[in-house]
Amino acid sequence: MSWGKAEEHFATNIYYDPIFQCDAAKLLPGEYYYTDRNMLIVTVLGSCVSACIRDKITGTGGMNHFMLPDTGACDGTSPVSPSMRYGTHAMEILIDDLLKAGAKRQNLEAKVFGGGNVLKGFNQINVGERNADFVRTYLRTHRIPVLAENLNDVYPRKVYFFPRTGKVFVRKIQELRNDTLVKREIEYASRLKISTI
Repeated sequence: MSWGKAEEHFATNIYYDPIFQCDAAKLLPGEYYYTDRNMLIVTVLGSCVSACIRDKITGTGGMNHFMLPDTGACDGTSPVSPSMRYGTHAMEILIDDLLKAGAKRQNLEAKVFGGGNVLKGFNQINVGERNADFVRTYLRTHRIPVLAENLNDVYPRKVYFFPRTGKVFVRKIQELRNDTLVKREIEYASRLKISTI
């Protein structure tokens, strides 16, 4: 069974954002990014969730973009299920890298986003809701305060996170212009299913 780093990748799509006039990192499903620089991290979420985590003193922070594998309900009755292990790994890899970059665990704070009911018919249960429940439970268990959240609903979201200041801008996407987001999440979910067998 493989559920390690094979599915969490450090984002490499770095560009200059002319609107915010700063460097930016764009996350795709299964990616994460952290920095101590004054820059932006951006992603588009459907059923996936992102945790924006930062050290409130140093401004070192990062974001992940993940989905629990479709291996059954994440109801807490099986804490060692592949879904739980993968979700835990997705959170731990970001937090561990933040700590290695100088963040202090006691200074960490989070804002969480996503988990929309976007992949209709994907499973009997709402995949987005399961992802949202997981990220809330994980952060509560690890005593990382959640300062803001925008979870569930039926809309995809574009999230702009500024780790240095902790500011987040969220734009709900009322109408998708194409099916790129849904295709990315379905392809990502397929990779997860294969990697947890």
